This record gives sequence, C-alpha cells and structure tokens, in this order.
Amino acid sequence: MKAEGHPSLNNVCFLDVATGKRFLTKSTMKSARKETIDGAEYFVVLRDVTMDSHPAYTGEKRLVDTAGRVEKFTSKFKRGGKK
Repeated sequence: MKAEGHPSLNNVCFLDVATGKRFLTKSTMKSARKETIDGAEYFVVLRDVTMDSHPAYTGEKRLVDTAGRVEKFTSKFKRGGKK
C-alpha cells in the first residue's frame, strides 16, 4: 500500500462543553486549537453532546411533547380525494 494515501493519526482531545469532561484518543481529525496534556500535544475538538452528557447514557429522562403528533402527520400528508 502507498503510505501517502492514508490520513495520519493525531492525538485528539474531545471536550464536552456541557460537562467539561475530556476524552483523550487518537483520530484523523484536526482543529486549530491545541493543548498540551501530560506532556503531549493534542488537537482540541469541542462537542456539544458526548456519552458523558447525552440522556441515553446518563439515564436522565426528558419530557417530549407528543400530543397532536399523529394529527399533525395526517394533516400534513392528507390526500384530497376519498377512495
């Protein structure tokens, strides 16, 4: 295989902006922001939602308004004539 055909792996820090938790890993992603963590330089990639703050992982329940959804769907896709 050609070496120049593959992207390089970089040290990346995914930062959850909601909780402030950092996830250190290797990725092909880059960003303009860099930080030195434990003596190594990392690209910092900001994320709004990660496994640390997503409700499916945290067990937090959120109220979803479902009233009128079926009616809204049927009115949106209602056909003009009767069969």
